[in-house]
Amino acid sequence: MEQKDYYSILGLENNATQKEIRDAYRRLALLHHPDRNRDNPEAADRMKEINESYAVLSEPRKRSEYDALRQTYGSSAYGHFRQTHSDQDIFRGSDIQQIFEEFSRAFGFRGFDDIFRESYGAGYRTFEFRKPGVFGRVIVGGVGNRQGAGGIAYPGGYLEKLIRYGLKKKWGIELPERGKDLQDSIVLSPEQARLGGRVRYSSQRTGRELVVTIPANMRTGQQLRLKRMGEAGRAGGEAGDLYLNIRIRNLLIQKVKDFIATLWSFMKPG
Repeated sequence: MEQKDYYSILGLENNATQKEIRDAYRRLALLHHPDRNRDNPEAADRMKEINESYAVLSEPRKRSEYDALRQTYGSSAYGHFRQTHSDQDIFRGSDIQQIFEEFSRAFGFRGFDDIFRESYGAGYRTFEFRKPGVFGRVIVGGVGNRQGAGGIAYPGGYLEKLIRYGLKKKWGIELPERGKDLQDSIVLSPEQARLGGRVRYSSQRTGRELVVTIPANMRTGQQLRLKRMGEAGRAGGEAGDLYLNIRIRNLLIQKVKDFIATLWSFMKPG
């Protein structure tokens, strides 16, 4: 029989508290999350082992059954446990769904459904996970505030920075972070604005030069969005977007400026 051990998978002693089990799972789930390991095919299997171990050890009845088998069968306890427990049995009542949704909201990972469909196939829909209570858990990250039990509002952006700092400081885990969106302007001639076409754009901030395709019939004040052309992301996170505000050059004013410049050049003392 396959010799795995749920405690060893989570790096725990057999007398671990529920808090230690939960903390170990969160740390390992973030470390081996599929969205952080897209180029590592072994990470998906490792994540499934971590999920299964947490689902068993975090539920007192299942943990008690597993502990009894360990005392009787030692290192082969895992195989005996799986003979009588299907995936549906193991995940029934687990709060893994809630934890994955927290990760999604806080760090921009894919949602629970996408992750479990990829890992377990369509059969994951037969798993009966624990439903959140009336107040649920405090969710960090995202835009605006989150409200927890008792109606207390928590500033999501600040808490997200704290949790990112804590993960990197304590465990060396740096989560993917999307780059910032950038704003700039692009000046078009009336003809370019009317007909559209390819226009060269140069960023004074970054020095980057791009050839931008302009749609026809643009007006001053409209905005073009260039996906993933903003600030670079961190730790594998995607880049932000670049928003270009349209400005249309006034030809009359430009002609006056050119005339004044020409006149001034003649008036300058030799």
